[in-house]
Amino acid sequence: MRSKSSRRKFLASNITAMALLLMTGTRLVSRAQSQIPQNILAKADETTHEKIAWSMSAGPDNISKSARIIDTDAQGNTVILREGSNGFTCLPGNPNVVGDPPMCADAASMQWFADAKAHKPKPTNTVPGITYMLAGATQRSDSDPHDTTSPPITVGPHWMIMWPFDPKSTGLPIKHKPTGAYIMFAGTPYAHMHIMGRP
Repeated sequence: MRSKSSRRKFLASNITAMALLLMTGTRLVSRAQSQIPQNILAKADETTHEKIAWSMSAGPDNISKSARIIDTDAQGNTVILREGSNGFTCLPGNPNVVGDPPMCADAASMQWFADAKAHKPKPTNTVPGITYMLAGATQRSDSDPHDTTSPPITVGPHWMIMWPFDPKSTGLPIKHKPTGAYIMFAGTPYAHMHIMGRP
């Protein structure tokens, strides 16, 4: 059997060791906790900056620099990445989804796209809209705004006038081409003019 003094020494040394372990563990946990949020925040900020840059690449510099920039979260809710002041809204799009390119659009165009997404019989905007897709885009069809099955078509940098143009009165073609202008979705209420290249 240990004497009282040896038991006290043993107990004191164990308490000291435990205290040292607790202090070391607390420091490590504290250090880890202080680093994790910063790392997560840095990653989140990096992603936000990338989305803003990608959104801005869709429009002319004089438009995108003052445009509001929005994104959509996993639940489909709108997330404002940056406020704007010129009436245009830029979106990063999704490179993994056909027909979801980065774009910059004015209010009339945003209404046009919302109506098309909701499958309304025709757009409800009362004035023409302007949309920029200067980073290029993909689409399924030149003729059907609701086509979801045709092979993807790659379209180079372009901008659009969102108004139901009639190809007969404009004399413009109805299939995409690398230069010039054409009418997309001709014969439907969502017909609009594509102008290839940068404005």
